[in-house]
Amino acid sequence: MNYTKIFVFTQIFIQYPNLQYLNFCPSSSLYVHLSFSNSSPIFVSSNLLELHVCLTNFTDCLYILDGRFNQLRTFYVNISLIKSGNKNVDKEKKLSNLKCFSLHCYKMTDAYNEVILPFLYRMSNLEELDLSLFLSVKEKFLDGNDIKKNLLNQMIQLNKFTFNIYSIVYCHNQINLQSNEDIQNTFNDYKYNKIICSIDYLKKRSSQCRIYSYPYKLKFYNYITNNFSGELFKCVRQISLFDEKPFEHEFFLRIEKSFPFLENISIRNFQPQNNKSCTESNKDNQHLSIVKYPYLTNLSLIKVHDDYIEQFLVYTKNPSFATDSSSKSGYSYTTIEQILQYSLCLDRFHNPRALSFQHIYCYSYLKRIISSNILCSIITCSICRHIFPYDNSIQFSKSYIHNQLFDLVLINYNIKEKYVEC
Repeated sequence: MNYTKIFVFTQIFIQYPNLQYLNFCPSSSLYVHLSFSNSSPIFVSSNLLELHVCLTNFTDCLYILDGRFNQLRTFYVNISLIKSGNKNVDKEKKLSNLKCFSLHCYKMTDAYNEVILPFLYRMSNLEELDLSLFLSVKEKFLDGNDIKKNLLNQMIQLNKFTFNIYSIVYCHNQINLQSNEDIQNTFNDYKYNKIICSIDYLKKRSSQCRIYSYPYKLKFYNYITNNFSGELFKCVRQISLFDEKPFEHEFFLRIEKSFPFLENISIRNFQPQNNKSCTESNKDNQHLSIVKYPYLTNLSLIKVHDDYIEQFLVYTKNPSFATDSSSKSGYSYTTIEQILQYSLCLDRFHNPRALSFQHIYCYSYLKRIISSNILCSIITCSICRHIFPYDNSIQFSKSYIHNQLFDLVLINYNIKEKYVEC
């Protein structure tokens, strides 16, 4: 497959020697990443002025810029992986013809200081720079002071700089923790775009900081937490949500307003909604505002609490899904089937009932366990190993969420319900 892509890339320059512009990086999410590691294709052009390309690793980028395109002025590159310890970085040879450079790498790298910065220093006449990076840093987050000292002060011709930098610290100093305000203040005299920062100190994971130029131009925005600042993002079509704290209904209202053209949402959150229990006890949840995602076509509920399934079934409206019963848009059928699958028999739930920890069992299974427990009135959950006392099988309430999902599948996917009794 890679050979075919390289062959096509090479043939373009053979057949069109006067080519001045080439975009070999499709707009779809499935990037065509070229790799020259196992071959040495011969392509040269003294006429190419602008190139857009997706590459597998940083060495491939150095191959492109080794002099074969000696008139290249504008270079947009998406690199799949940038590793530290790259010995091929030439710190001396200048790329003086480059005026505009864009580097995007969405996989985590720890090579910012060792590889990326020395590479950028070679572009002595650069006027426009765009960076989108996912960095692993050792001591502190990347901030405005670091950018000014190690980047902007080294590139005196630069007059436009946009970036989206997401940095992670695995072992942070618990005493001198940086705040949002601390990071924001390092950009006080920044002469380019408005800068927005967001910091999260997570208990179970590493701590993370995102700094980016606003307006935001990317089509995706990943790892959104409750600290999301809530600006308007007209270009974004895809988001992912993750936090160790629950996402309340008000959070989804903010998401709706900030991303008016959202098409794809992915959620990971194990924590139950706190405000949901309050509204249920007060019986005022009918007054909650309905969240609307008019363009939503893909929803992934990955390792979520049932509250978020209900959030999208009951308190969210998606016209494109509701008005087209033959369409699979709006909710992933695969995701729904996984939720409806009983782990003990790997088939659909039959009359699903919920234990107090929200773990779901078939009613027939619970009845059989109860009838066999002659000497004691307890059930041990096979999922979490908690012990639940009971009086009779009727006390286990029906799973409202799972019954809603059964209706959703039957109506919108035209698939007959199937199950076997456990």
